[in-house]
Amino acid sequence: MNKSNSRQQTVISGNARVVRNVNRAVILNLIREHQPISRTQIAALSGLNKSTVTNIVAELLDERLIYEEVYRDKSIGRNPINLRLRLDEHYVGALNLDYPLTSLTIADLDGSVTEVITLKTEPEDPTAFLSNCLDRLTGLRKKIGGKPLRGIGVSVAGIVDHESGVVKFAPHLGWEHVEVKTILQNHLPDDCFVSVNNDAKASALAELWFGKHEIELTNFVFLSVGEGIGAGIIIDKKLISGQCNASGEFGHMTLYEGGELCTCGNYGCWEAYASDYATLKRFHIRKRKSPHSEESYTIEQLVELARQGDEEAREALRQTGYYLGLGISNIIKALDPQAIILGGKVTRAFEILYPEIIQTVSRRAFFGKDGGVHILRTSLQIAPRLLGAATLAIREIFHDYQIIL
Repeated sequence: MNKSNSRQQTVISGNARVVRNVNRAVILNLIREHQPISRTQIAALSGLNKSTVTNIVAELLDERLIYEEVYRDKSIGRNPINLRLRLDEHYVGALNLDYPLTSLTIADLDGSVTEVITLKTEPEDPTAFLSNCLDRLTGLRKKIGGKPLRGIGVSVAGIVDHESGVVKFAPHLGWEHVEVKTILQNHLPDDCFVSVNNDAKASALAELWFGKHEIELTNFVFLSVGEGIGAGIIIDKKLISGQCNASGEFGHMTLYEGGELCTCGNYGCWEAYASDYATLKRFHIRKRKSPHSEESYTIEQLVELARQGDEEAREALRQTGYYLGLGISNIIKALDPQAIILGGKVTRAFEILYPEIIQTVSRRAFFGKDGGVHILRTSLQIAPRLLGAATLAIREIFHDYQIIL
């Protein structure tokens, strides 16, 4: 199916207001994905008639979401007028809530960000802490001329009900049923929305929207490797949430029955072998150091040692690559994706991890398959969990349609 036919299937009929708002989202996303693009090209790709495109484009120009530019070519008679997203006009705030540090920034519609601020996470009083985060965002707004934020995106390691914005369970924060969206909304003007989701899911969205890869990704799994292992699943360019918003909890699938104790209380979970914690544990055992002593290493230090040639650090990472490969093999057999994309600090040693991952996956995952699955490192230059938070908010602007009766 070509792109034109695919887009034409996006156009729906029904309530006139609903149809117009959906078509508005279709056109705005076409401009984002294909800019610079003309009105004629939009009509061809979307299947919408030219008058509909012209009217909606006029609205988007009035809202200052897009602008016109003349494509100047002396070899043609009438130079076409192309459309682009307008930057430096519409901003969103982004919060990645984690422990022990929370990060925040302000982002433009293209995913570019201002200064990134990190602060110590104080989860004991969620309302006070989130209020403090908003104060810090207010400080960052001065760097964009004090312009109001269209919305705020929040990513959290844990189970999140995206619709209600409730963090059902975030073990690192010690939160259960914390109404993050409501808490933030109470401190914001009515026209500033809040979008909350799991950090791995948000990272997957960021990769979908802003990632740069040689292949066009439509079906992939983003693995966020850190203190635990989280995953965001993209199918047909859509984020999969699951019945209870718990899709992608691959970190707690069982690799070895009766194996290592996991933080969830079960034994043999994947993250008990392939998380940063597990990698550091193996390394500290080799170094004969306690992971809780003042001489203990961070994952950044371990990676740097490995890249400098420390054989014990390299071996700890090679084992992590093997265990990552075991889990990835199961994901491939379950979902058959185009690619698995890895994010996290440990991926700075991707050249050490990759051979172990691909060797394990090749042995275990490709039964009856004509080709392999791409195993890729994240292409994002900004921390995926933070850019993911920004993407949650940016997506709301581009999918900003409501059913109004």
